[in-house]
Amino acid sequence: MTRDEAIALVQRIMDTDYSDNGEASHWLESLDAAFHCPSGYVSDLIFWPVTGDPTAADVVDQAQAYRPIAL
Repeated sequence: MTRDEAIALVQRIMDTDYSDNGEASHWLESLDAAFHCPSGYVSDLIFWPVTGDPTAADVVDQAQAYRPIAL
């Protein structure tokens, strides 16, 4: 998935431009997988942002920056 495709998909989720919750869940799972994030990570960035009101590009940038904690 390219950055532009991810931004467009996140924007659709933010605009609630999906047919049902199942479709949105599938998209969110696809974004988590594309960015190698834990399940629910992108959803949290969209629906429960830490600061302010992020744009779709902000969400994608934060997801791309995700790095697992080394133990």
